[in-house]
Amino acid sequence: MKPQNQLVSLVKSELERRTSGSSSALVVRSPGRLNVIGEHTDYNDGFVMPSAIDRAIYIGLSPRLDSEGNLHSIDFQESHSFDVKHPVKSPKAWANYLVGVVDELKKGGYSIGGFDCVFAGDIPIGAGLSSSAAVEAGLAFALNTAFELQIGRTELAAIAQRAENNFVGVKCGIMDQFASLLSEGSSVLNLDCRSLEYDLIPFKAPDIRFVLCDTGVKHSLASSEYNLRRQECERAVNVLRQSSSHIESLRDATLEMLEAHRMELDGTAYKRALYVLEENARVESAASALRSDDFKALGELLFMSHAGLRDKFEVSCDELNTLVDAASEIEAVVGARMMGGGFGGCTLNLVHEDGLSEFNERIMLAYDKIGTTPRIYECRLMPGTEILNNQSLRELD
Repeated sequence: MKPQNQLVSLVKSELERRTSGSSSALVVRSPGRLNVIGEHTDYNDGFVMPSAIDRAIYIGLSPRLDSEGNLHSIDFQESHSFDVKHPVKSPKAWANYLVGVVDELKKGGYSIGGFDCVFAGDIPIGAGLSSSAAVEAGLAFALNTAFELQIGRTELAAIAQRAENNFVGVKCGIMDQFASLLSEGSSVLNLDCRSLEYDLIPFKAPDIRFVLCDTGVKHSLASSEYNLRRQECERAVNVLRQSSSHIESLRDATLEMLEAHRMELDGTAYKRALYVLEENARVESAASALRSDDFKALGELLFMSHAGLRDKFEVSCDELNTLVDAASEIEAVVGARMMGGGFGGCTLNLVHEDGLSEFNERIMLAYDKIGTTPRIYECRLMPGTEILNNQSLRELD
């Protein structure tokens, strides 16, 4: 992994090479995110608890005088050009996350010109850390700045989400983009995904580290099953709405209501809805635990979240279960669960600092039977998307 200041220098030099050193160029840091708890609840108008982390996409952007949009991925060593006045899908999958942002800005009536854009990052692809949302949020932020669109961060998050929903075709919720844009450092966002109201809860445990264990796999089911889970949740909503017209999403349902209509629901829709309702309650309990510095209770909620994702929402896999099972037997672990859409990606582990070495050794040993080596890395909570001025660049050294 390249150091962050090296990535910034790489982006700046590549942009300068492609634009002859335009004086109007800017560089944006757009972070990935972890999610303490609240998985698959965002697109059900529920509650989540994410934060931006110290893994990011670095975007260099320079406006042009014409309407040409030129994109270059340093990591993929690929380029794509398009007309910003008439954005159309690219055969290059990575490019659609950026073209989609332009498409949504155009739909919103915002006027932008052409631009040159290069980017690189250190967010592992497919690990569940939302590299796609970081790219979307970062470009939206950069275009907003470069063309003085005066769009607030919350609306930028909504634009980035719609780009992924409408242009890329992944029916994600708003959590990832919101966390990337609105996080504020050593706190987590306690976010209501319906109203987009949130409060910041300080994470006051300097001896507890966020450790991510990347399975190194991404099963082919991941994308199709993500959209299927959304459909299954909507199926449950449609049944519940027949008797309670105020039900707009699973956010409006209660456990009592769900049980009262259990016989009208197919077994799969019932399990999915039950998980979402229980997970929303866990997020609220986790917020209370964090406010009272009850990390034992928080850890128990993480393990419960994983069990729900494994057994009721059915988005876990053998690799993820192996890592969480191993973590549950390590004394230094406060809590652990799979994180992200599922079917691969990574686990989130809260680990006491003095037990990190033992944690790494035992996780490696437990994962040995899978036949591959997990990538293990600590993450720090960081502020959201920002322009890297000289001071910011010095802080990356």
